[in-house]
Amino acid sequence: MHNFFSNKHLIVLMVALLLSMGLISYSIMVRNSDDTPPVIQTIGNDVVGIGGRIVAAPGNWVRGGLNDIHDLLDTYSENRKLKAEVEDLAQTKVRLATTQRENKALKAQLKLNGTLTDYTQISAAVMLRSPTDWRNIMVINKGAGAGVKKNMPVMAGSGLIGRVIEVNRTNAKVEMLTTDNKAANRFAAQITTKTGALVEGVITSYKTTSGDLVMSQLNTNKAIQRGDQVITSGLGGATPKGLLIGTVASVQKDDYGLANTVTIKPAANFSDVSVVTVIARTIEGD
Repeated sequence: MHNFFSNKHLIVLMVALLLSMGLISYSIMVRNSDDTPPVIQTIGNDVVGIGGRIVAAPGNWVRGGLNDIHDLLDTYSENRKLKAEVEDLAQTKVRLATTQRENKALKAQLKLNGTLTDYTQISAAVMLRSPTDWRNIMVINKGAGAGVKKNMPVMAGSGLIGRVIEVNRTNAKVEMLTTDNKAANRFAAQITTKTGALVEGVITSYKTTSGDLVMSQLNTNKAIQRGDQVITSGLGGATPKGLLIGTVASVQKDDYGLANTVTIKPAANFSDVSVVTVIARTIEGD
């Protein structure tokens, strides 16, 4: 008990509460009396108002804090929603760009298939192509079950890209024209000059720096010019004649003025291949 009364703050609070209650009671008793002193009633009302504000202040503070938290949560939720929408938009753009590239490749492939009327065509999609070994091998999703056979040439867009070297039931492995495999089975090629003359040779290598193919094993004094068309010659048995490889980019001559190396700009884009066409002779053995 001694500790209770020795607490000055508690005593002051108790006195203030008793005073407030007394004034409230007195104000109620005299509010209808005409003899009520206006000053006393005013003081009572003021004290009641101040007391009410003091009592209500913590509640108002808590309510304001809860409103702020609610607004903060709403903002956080809205930000998450906007972020998700931005991510969806970015993904939609990626899907659209991918679809546009696929459509372009399919249209080019349809155009190619419409021109190769003397051959059998098997359309396929690229399943696998290693980024570290993109020059050499790709795997397509058609195999023996679709009529694919070993050594069949493969085209993408309007140009030759390689040859089938391994066939499974549902897929096949294609060796690219760009391969650095020295033992690869190379394509026999033919250049048609502006005068209509034909120059035979073999596609022997690929220049990574320029993205050009190299045709060699030819010796001719015929005028090969930049822009002359290069096609498969049909020599070697499995590859039909007339498949487009590219156009002449430059000619290197030997000491006697004879063309011995030709650089070719490929008709196909080797770095972006998603759809291909496997080519077979209409009559095997022709």
